[in-house]
Amino acid sequence: MTTAAPVRKKSRIQQRNRKRILDAALEVFSQHGFRGATLDQISAEAGLSKPNILYYFSGKEEIHVTLLNGLMDTWLAPMREIDPEGDPLEEILRYVHRKLEMSREYPRESRLFANEILQGAPRIGPHLETVLKPLVDETAGVIDGWIADGKLAPVDPRHLIFSIWATTQHYADFDAQVQALMQGRDVHDGASGFLDMLYRRLIAP
Repeated sequence: MTTAAPVRKKSRIQQRNRKRILDAALEVFSQHGFRGATLDQISAEAGLSKPNILYYFSGKEEIHVTLLNGLMDTWLAPMREIDPEGDPLEEILRYVHRKLEMSREYPRESRLFANEILQGAPRIGPHLETVLKPLVDETAGVIDGWIADGKLAPVDPRHLIFSIWATTQHYADFDAQVQALMQGRDVHDGASGFLDMLYRRLIAP
């Protein structure tokens, strides 16, 4: 009987270098997209040689997929936290505010995801079917239940979710345009108040 070889735990240096590479790649991919990014750019951003990069990852695509897989968990966490037993209006508004906060906390991640979707989701497509769709279906079912109980105004749950994504992630994906038009004003505080009013009026029963 053969036994599987034990999985070696990565050393602190290996863990640190992987994190360094992924952080550098996030910066490069968020600026240039997958097609425009190169290993040379990632190497320069990370301050590591190209052979060193290839010691940890087989190539640009593996780095990109690793980033996207990690991003999906972060991105979907607020939707998973919606409580079917909570106050419907407050649960939706809490989700709106958390998504807006994430556009401020994770602007590079938002642009990375947007670039992938704009290219037709060639690397994250399977996750959209196996991870994102079941979660959105479940959340839409919860919202439909609240609407049926008269706790929310009748709206299409999926279009409501799409709208929340669009109005919150806009502040990360189009940050240069937002900053140019707002001219130094406090963007996120103003956005928070506006979106709270918008969705409260839209879905309050």
